[in-house]
Amino acid sequence: MKGFFLAIAIAVGTGVFAQAKTIEVTNPSAAERKDELVVLKRTWLKRRLPALNERQYIIVTDRNTPQLVQFDDLDGDGIWDEAVLLLSLAPKQKKLLSVALSDHPAAIKAVVRTYVRQKHRLAGGGFGNNVLLDTMPYNNLPTDFSKQKLPPYLTEGPAWENDKVGFRKYFDIRNANDIWGKRVPYMVLDEVGANPGNSYHNLSDWGMDILKVGKSLGAGALALRVKVNGKDSLIRFGSNAQQVVYKQISSGPLRSVFELVYKNWQYLPDVSPITVTEQISIWGGQYFFENKVIFSHVPANASLVTGTIDFYSKQDYKINHKGISGLYTYDQQSENKDRLGLAVLTPAKNVKKFGHTSTPDTDVTNVFSVDLKATPGKPVVYRYYVGWEMTDKAFAAKQGFEKMLSAEAEKFAKPVVIR
Repeated sequence: MKGFFLAIAIAVGTGVFAQAKTIEVTNPSAAERKDELVVLKRTWLKRRLPALNERQYIIVTDRNTPQLVQFDDLDGDGIWDEAVLLLSLAPKQKKLLSVALSDHPAAIKAVVRTYVRQKHRLAGGGFGNNVLLDTMPYNNLPTDFSKQKLPPYLTEGPAWENDKVGFRKYFDIRNANDIWGKRVPYMVLDEVGANPGNSYHNLSDWGMDILKVGKSLGAGALALRVKVNGKDSLIRFGSNAQQVVYKQISSGPLRSVFELVYKNWQYLPDVSPITVTEQISIWGGQYFFENKVIFSHVPANASLVTGTIDFYSKQDYKINHKGISGLYTYDQQSENKDRLGLAVLTPAKNVKKFGHTSTPDTDVTNVFSVDLKATPGKPVVYRYYVGWEMTDKAFAAKQGFEKMLSAEAEKFAKPVVIR
């Protein structure tokens, strides 16, 4: 997909209504924000522009320069719910934008900076088109590569990327996340893994699979901590769910979003099943993905658990900065045997405790973990960060990764203000 561009609709100004409103976007933090995601919800815009109807779009200009805007239909009703754009803001900067109604989006040719996909293996070999909705076979087992060269899904499950980093989720009972270290800004995940003769475990021009996952959660996947016979147990998501459903919500050029719904998950025998949804987003210019996890109801004394691997780094470090908390590791821990920083950040109010599980005989092991509070119907939000030295030389030193995390915590704690 190298050099792939997207042109959005027709000429700027065609069908634009004369009346425009000014909105103010403010960076309240002391950190520079490059490619900051700005989300304009339809409900908020409707109050500012009452004439907005279901067939219309908005034109956003910054000092008379039209901005690329992506329109996302989050609920699948055919009407966009959020208009998103990426803005760069200096520390404490206020930026005035003009917003006007239009019959069409602005015609702006733009590099695609994010992507999500799920593809099935074809009977004759190769992989088919991207699917928007998919259901995992019940208790789907991992691929036995000694018996078949290609898995049932390209790279074994859904994959998502931006111009900095990529990820995949195993669409089977492992339900762990893996990392694509990228050396190029263009989208590569339609090609990775399609030819078994080109192993993604070997360094290529585009990058490689840089994470050892094993029986861990990998890169910020999920488990449930519950008491079993009086002892703490970690139960990974994915097994014994009535259905595990994948749904693509949007795919690029600025932001990609998908959901995984674990319907009627029988996490233990003889308990009431629960339904859990994780909504994963990635947008351009960032070194993380964001996850919003929602429970139908939460078992008594249970915790939502995420974390990162401990295979090559035996020391984790904690973060507590202005209401943002988390953990990180930094070491020679990539599968390329070079420097890699990994981190989880979340609002401090979410955190119950930190832990480390390395017992070899448990279902989930080799994980530096963070236990999160969950409330039925309320999203638990966290971000998982990756800093590989072959993506950016700043990550060749621990101080470079820590500097990035410090700025990210500052921005996470103080989101942009839109008025």
